[in-house]
Amino acid sequence: MRYKKHNFVLVNIVLLIIIAACTSAPNVVVDALPQYDVLFSNEKGWTGADGAYSVALTPNTTAWFFGDTWIGQVKNGQHVNATLVNNSIAIQYGKDPATAAMGFFYGHSADGSVAAFIQPEDGRGWFWMFDGVVTPKGLYVFLIQIERTARDSVFDFKVIGSWLGQVDNPKDPPSEWRIRQFKVPWVEYSDTRGILWGSAVIQVKNDLYIYGTAEDRQNTVHQKHMILARVPISMLADFSRWRFYADGSWVSDFTRASRLCENVPHEYSVSYLPALKKYAVVYSQDGLSNNILARLSAEPQGPWSDAIQLYQCPEADWDDSIFCYAAKAHAILSRYPDELVITYIANSVDFNKTANDARLYRPRFLRATFSSH
Repeated sequence: MRYKKHNFVLVNIVLLIIIAACTSAPNVVVDALPQYDVLFSNEKGWTGADGAYSVALTPNTTAWFFGDTWIGQVKNGQHVNATLVNNSIAIQYGKDPATAAMGFFYGHSADGSVAAFIQPEDGRGWFWMFDGVVTPKGLYVFLIQIERTARDSVFDFKVIGSWLGQVDNPKDPPSEWRIRQFKVPWVEYSDTRGILWGSAVIQVKNDLYIYGTAEDRQNTVHQKHMILARVPISMLADFSRWRFYADGSWVSDFTRASRLCENVPHEYSVSYLPALKKYAVVYSQDGLSNNILARLSAEPQGPWSDAIQLYQCPEADWDDSIFCYAAKAHAILSRYPDELVITYIANSVDFNKTANDARLYRPRFLRATFSSH
């Protein structure tokens, strides 16, 4: 009996070692990608923006979607003769950053002044552009509707709606795009709770998986959690076909959506890493942080691993007013099955500092290379 007991304990120890080896975090090496930084370092026209979601329009053409955007000039490292518009896009022609060409697009008002690329049909507030996807029915991009609040700070805004923009001719120049807007019904905005979609979109077989956030609000504390919806790839704008992942099932009631991962911001990415045969969510810790984190899962709905720190953004050390955010991966830019190209944004709570330092408020690029033990 004593031998059997010891043998049982030994077997369990071996099993625990095997499980630990299988579930331990991978090795990750992160390098800067200055070649990509150069593509977004204009000194005239489009000179900076945040957000930075990407979608493959063709195997060799990438669309970039941005939030607030500087339009003007950069002289001696400062924005001059510059205007901020609420969104813009770019088209990248070519996958190699050393040889790729860029085109930047934004709108114009009736008087000829620069304006956002797209504005809400209902006339309220403005749009920030989130993730998108190309389907047999065209390009779709999630549009988050924003209004100002009474606060006097760089955070004087609130979410008031969510829309889906459909472009049925995405291979034409963006200035010729035909865009329709569909209001997303599966949302909630109140003083205590928020539900938002479009943080990330991926295709899994014949379905689109649409990630979002469920947010609890108590005074100044806002805690966000990952939630997930699914829809057939050709039915994205048919909101009656959306189903929401809830406790292992797909249900029609969006308020039942399970909270799959805690403390994720509105902006994040979900990508498949072939080398690890796992999905990776990449995000800025707590939304505003110099720490870029990742979690891994064998399935798109999780369960997700503990957070893995990928990188610490050095810009946060330049000045106490600087913060970093909007970290996300761009799997379509990856050239190898073990890597992810990642962007983030550095900004300042002092608007004058942002205006006077053109190194801020434009995408910064990294390459994360993953290897299992």
